[in-house]
Amino acid sequence: MSIIIVLEYPGTTQAQYEQVTDALTGGRGGLKKPSDWPVPGLISHAAGPTPAGWFVTDVWESEEAFRSFGERLKPLLREAGMPEVEPTIYEAFNVVT
Repeated sequence: MSIIIVLEYPGTTQAQYEQVTDALTGGRGGLKKPSDWPVPGLISHAAGPTPAGWFVTDVWESEEAFRSFGERLKPLLREAGMPEVEPTIYEAFNVVT
């Protein structure tokens, strides 16, 4: 079952987001397509600024795939000085790519 992940990072900047995405690709730049992700299972990703910080929403093939990615992501978020936040997870009813 596909899931939708929503993450809101208060006080986070675009530069911090880009630091993390660059680290996830081993220094090759941002994440531009699902195959750039370090673990399989990503269906879609969108991120952008909010008045309070940074917003990310993903669609993953499963919660297990997302959790696997989260284990790789957490140390990079800490290194970038981003706050630890809990994702909001929803079951996806319809996904169009």
